[in-house]
Amino acid sequence: MSSLECDVLIIGGGIAGLSLASALAPFSSVVLVESEGSLGYHTSSRSARQLIPSYGPEPVLDLTRRTLALLDGVQSSTGLPLTVPRSFLLIGSDADVDAKASASMRRISPAEALALCPQLRPEAFDAAAIDTECVGTDTDLLLDYHRRRASDDGVIILTAAPVTSARYDGAGWSVRAGYRPITAEVVVNAAGAWADGVADLCGVAPQGLVPFRRTAAIVTATHAPPVGTPMVAAADDSFYYRPDREGVLISPCEAEPAEPGDAQPHPGDVERLIEHLATVADLGVTGITRAWTGLRTERASGLPVVGFDVGHPGFFWLAGQGGYGFQTSSGIAELATVLLTGADPEDLGADSVRIQAAAEALRPS
Repeated sequence: MSSLECDVLIIGGGIAGLSLASALAPFSSVVLVESEGSLGYHTSSRSARQLIPSYGPEPVLDLTRRTLALLDGVQSSTGLPLTVPRSFLLIGSDADVDAKASASMRRISPAEALALCPQLRPEAFDAAAIDTECVGTDTDLLLDYHRRRASDDGVIILTAAPVTSARYDGAGWSVRAGYRPITAEVVVNAAGAWADGVADLCGVAPQGLVPFRRTAAIVTATHAPPVGTPMVAAADDSFYYRPDREGVLISPCEAEPAEPGDAQPHPGDVERLIEHLATVADLGVTGITRAWTGLRTERASGLPVVGFDVGHPGFFWLAGQGGYGFQTSSGIAELATVLLTGADPEDLGADSVRIQAAAEALRPS
């Protein structure tokens, strides 16, 4: 079979890979390969679907603000309902809320919190803070938007195509993905929990990326909060819940190191969370509709890794987004496009100073 030829081969069909493919396609020939039979199968399909401008370290906050601005532009031009307003309410002890609330959050009284979320039990928290700039996002619609935009601009997308070999000859890559041989000038590693493994396959030193489990479930409840009311999270990271069209989405917010794979909930995790939530809010949970576990992959700094590998000029990292994948996706895709093409950020409508700062903060170690 003849080899596919491209400027850039993206490994990974989650939000990171797809958003880059759609941003990069007007400037480069692109092939994207995904090992699973469908796109966005792992972490990208297991998101809380909340974009929180006050969540994360400063470089992440900046990328989140840029992503929200870019998504607003997409919605204005296409009419796609990618986001809806949904505030984020943080509750807990005074000390925990002080420690967890970012500068962009506004402290409110417990009485104000109860007015917004009457399901909460007054005795369960002493302090609260709110971010009213948060939005919920339709992750399926966003993934499909990037897929369609990439395909329309000529990106070749291959599913059920795991990378089994990769060789660099000094000028470019020879890769086999599934049954297809592919040659590319640059390989982009957007493989999520498998990113360090892909690097090893390519002969590139790892970044020390660690996948962490995060479980969630949709439950039915007699006192489910109405759609549009805030997402509620504990400042001690013991839970969050938010309204969902099917009931209530809940999570124990665990961060347990795990091996890359198709993560599943541990027996009893969701049931214990339901018991805990009953002490915090009167939701009246009546059943579990479905439960899942995703892997949030991070490096020790807690920041994503974006940029050319310091020891391998043909290998580009796009990984380690942790829990910030969707909320930074468009901003990171813009950054990566600038770094991969060498384009002037201003020509792409981006701010040069912001791009330079993000590139420095997220560069591979």
